[in-house]
Amino acid sequence: QVQLVESGGGLVQPGGSLRLSCAASGTIFKLYRMGWYRQAPGQQRELVASITADGNTVYATSVKGRFTICRDDAKNMVYLQMNSLKPEDTAVYYCNIVGNTSWGQGTQVTVSS
Repeated sequence: QVQLVESGGGLVQPGGSLRLSCAASGTIFKLYRMGWYRQAPGQQRELVASITADGNTVYATSVKGRFTICRDDAKNMVYLQMNSLKPEDTAVYYCNIVGNTSWGQGTQVTVSS
């Protein structure tokens, strides 16, 4: 029902910043709670940040204070601003409607010196 395309990943040094973008289409975007997930090799996919239709946000403890999720419903976009990046943030990052089980390609984030 929804198609999501992630972008903005790359290689960054520890302490650096990246902004991930998610473009959505194919559904009534503004009605859904949206999330950013990440998955490192050999690890389970985890929800790191989410935002409700009303703009309320929830963050995983590991990223709280460093990551910020926001949405622009007029543009059908969701963003994840990542600051003070750590090597343990290295993963493939995905956006999705929270609860949906169909996944896109994601975008690779690598934090390394």
